Amino acid sequence: MLFCKPLEHRTTAADIFQKLDTFMNTHGLVWDRCVGICTDGARAMTVRHGGVVSRVQAVAPDASWVHCSIHREALAAKGIPVRLKHVLDTSVKMVNFVKARPLNSRLFAALCNEMGSEHETLLLHTEVRWLSRGKVLTRFFELRDELKVFFSNHPFELSEHLHDEAYLTCLAYLCDIFSRLNELNLRLQGVSATIFNVQDKVEAMMKKLNLWKNCLDTNNTEVFPVLHDFLCSNDLTLSKSVKRECNVHLEELAVQLRRYFPETDGSNDWIRHPFTAVPTSLSPSDQESLIEIATDGSLKVEHAQKNLADCWIGLRTEQPALAKRAVKTLMPFATTYLCERGFSALTNMKTKYRARLCVENDLRLSLSQIEPNIEELCASAQAHP
Repeated sequence: MLFCKPLEHRTTAADIFQKLDTFMNTHGLVWDRCVGICTDGARAMTVRHGGVVSRVQAVAPDASWVHCSIHREALAAKGIPVRLKHVLDTSVKMVNFVKARPLNSRLFAALCNEMGSEHETLLLHTEVRWLSRGKVLTRFFELRDELKVFFSNHPFELSEHLHDEAYLTCLAYLCDIFSRLNELNLRLQGVSATIFNVQDKVEAMMKKLNLWKNCLDTNNTEVFPVLHDFLCSNDLTLSKSVKRECNVHLEELAVQLRRYFPETDGSNDWIRHPFTAVPTSLSPSDQESLIEIATDGSLKVEHAQKNLADCWIGLRTEQPALAKRAVKTLMPFATTYLCERGFSALTNMKTKYRARLCVENDLRLSLSQIEPNIEELCASAQAHP
């Protein structure tokens, strides 16, 4: 973490940039060294004229902007067909009926305990949590039998859907597809994720979406474990109407993912495949440097043992121009994962009982990867007489 400062008044782009600029000037950091900016899609950050990104690029012309890949994946997964949206909303309303009332929540927990259920509570859904939908629906589906019993004693107008096979089939599909989207979201996270990691994961997801659609077309539901188990255990087949809704959803997911993650032209493939790529985007001198790298057997062994960034950093002495170009591509953050980690640490640290806490030093300590040498610290301190 570079620094953590509160915004005392407004949260406009000008205020945010002023905090950044003041810190940079105070600590002697030069904007010219900034090569990348990764943010979410908030207006204060991304507005074309006067946003934080445009202000940073005005003082750091070489800085490129990246829209956080985790946020893009969440936006791509947000759209859902009307019928499936109805299933999701209805399920959330039933969850809220149980969870939002303390008495209902206690009675449902007692019922689950009596029935020997693996879980005793439902999970609340919130739009701002990326992984919420998948976990909420999966838990809801697992406890559907317990919910039927509960609603028989505590009537709720939407509970009749739990006896509808088409509704439950759609719900099972949503459990599976949101679980897969959650897996993609988690794979995009990580401290050292690069644009190449993101490209690989997204392209894999695009191919999987096509595979799943083909499987549904042939009534092969094994790729969706929850749906497959539900259909087999109840001796059901996938109806044409539900299959159509699922296919529409898969097609829309593919369209949205491609919208937020456009195909690359492959011009930077030489960075991660320096021994096999034949780039045409490089100048003749850079191509000569790449040939020298590609024919060096010791570098090939080193490339297999180290991560990509370390390999190119190690080549800065031998091939400075090419290594600089590669490092400049690898260095920018592909996601705001580290910021999200900071938010999680902040919410755990700054409770309502510590609302006035200035978290800068505490947050730095919480996020630091450096482990203190307790024995050395104790030895250097004078014991209390």
